[in-house]
Amino acid sequence: MEAPRARVGGDGRVSAAANRPLRILLSQQARAQLEPAIAQLMGARAFELLAIESAVAQGRADVDIAFISRDVTGLSTKHELAPSLQACYDVLRQSAGLKWVHIHSAGADRPIYQELRGRGVTITTSSGANAEVVAQTALAGLLALARRFPQLMAAQREHRWAPLLAGQLPRDLGGQTAVLVGWGPIGQRIGAFLRLLGLQLIVVRNRAAPAQDGVQMVTFDAFTQVLPRADWLLLACPLTDQTRHLVDARALAALPRGAGLINVARGEVVVESDVIDALRTGQLGGAFLDVFEHEPLAADSPLWDLPQVIVTPHSAGHSDGNAPRVTGMFLDNLRRWCAGEPLLNGVV
Repeated sequence: MEAPRARVGGDGRVSAAANRPLRILLSQQARAQLEPAIAQLMGARAFELLAIESAVAQGRADVDIAFISRDVTGLSTKHELAPSLQACYDVLRQSAGLKWVHIHSAGADRPIYQELRGRGVTITTSSGANAEVVAQTALAGLLALARRFPQLMAAQREHRWAPLLAGQLPRDLGGQTAVLVGWGPIGQRIGAFLRLLGLQLIVVRNRAAPAQDGVQMVTFDAFTQVLPRADWLLLACPLTDQTRHLVDARALAALPRGAGLINVARGEVVVESDVIDALRTGQLGGAFLDVFEHEPLAADSPLWDLPQVIVTPHSAGHSDGNAPRVTGMFLDNLRRWCAGEPLLNGVV
């Protein structure tokens, strides 16, 4: 006999009798978009789609699964939370039966996710959903620095004709060397772009591996050893105990003078004060920074005004195509959950 399917009405009540439906927490927007697809996946299994707004209003603490889409986190950062996001996190914390949370981001370093993992909740990410977009942004930052766009745009604002001639000639990118930290979906796409431009590539990753198609692979133990060869240092790694403050004064001093830094990973991978010092002295020739130790970046940070720096507000991965890709990953994992299959992109 087919089990009744529980649904939630606009007031949050279950409109069909059910014996302990699977309770799925998601935003009102995601619920409106995904209800037909979720109903098809669930089949005869009873379920309740619980909008975050209703869960907060009702003081619910009985969630089994949660889908944290981009509209849930909104403009909040992991350092500064809007009250609505804090309330959502409270629902997760208070739901003793919470088993699985799928998040829209590739990284799971927000404290709430670490806290939930600590109590046995499975966290899955949307790793790969924005890889192409982040890689394109990293490439744009590198090209802008290589072609002296900050300098040219400063001249434009001053209505000053300043061709890049004589001692200001940019170097050809072909033949330069990039040290790329991280070899996940984002790192691999960045690597492909760099090689198309003729750069030599050294990849720093967790596990040793032989060279692949001319790309040298080293572990973190060799990080400082390869830095003297780096015209460009690109960061596309997750934030872990191993990568936190990886790029400090010692690492920056090991780079050739005038090297460029691209960070589309996490702000805490670098020691920000050391990066500022290296930029001021010219040890770093330029930097494209999308992430920071504290976000939003403070209005009085020197990074805003350093002439060879491009600052963007943690937006390297933003694109109108991300939401459908993230949704597809969540639905695929929900199908796997219902079938008892292993989930993809689980945080270990």
